[in-house]
Amino acid sequence: MDVTYRPIGVIHSPFVDLKGMPIQPSGRASAPGVAEVFSEFAEGLKDLDGFSHVILIYHLHEVRRVALTVTPFLGKQARGVFATRAPTRPNPIGLSIAELVRIEGSRLHLANVDILDTTPLLDIKPYVPEFDQPGEVRTGWLEGAGGKVRSKRSDGRFV
Repeated sequence: MDVTYRPIGVIHSPFVDLKGMPIQPSGRASAPGVAEVFSEFAEGLKDLDGFSHVILIYHLHEVRRVALTVTPFLGKQARGVFATRAPTRPNPIGLSIAELVRIEGSRLHLANVDILDTTPLLDIKPYVPEFDQPGEVRTGWLEGAGGKVRSKRSDGRFV
């Protein structure tokens, strides 16, 4: 079975090189950005301005390989790719929660972006804590990495 998606827009950010990018939107290296929605999908932005955050789903367009075992940025031991946020996935789909600053026409002005410039945008969903924030959680092998995500940057290992 083939699955095909068509971008609904493009994400603009100051990050033009995978090396040195933030590894998550909560990192200090994250920056403002803009999600530009193509005009034929602009009507779908109705009522989104009432939300403080959005979930961006996008295509990791610069990923050139798949690795089922990776050494993540916040670890020194190889892990299964599905236990990480590494980009070298069988389906290179990215997901980020960004702060929605404002909407101007079909442009979403965002804060806390960790996405490469000109990344194809596949979907936007409102972030709703009651839906998206579970009560008690376990973070597996990341239990000992607390706080490190804020200062860690991409070192190019997944290029």
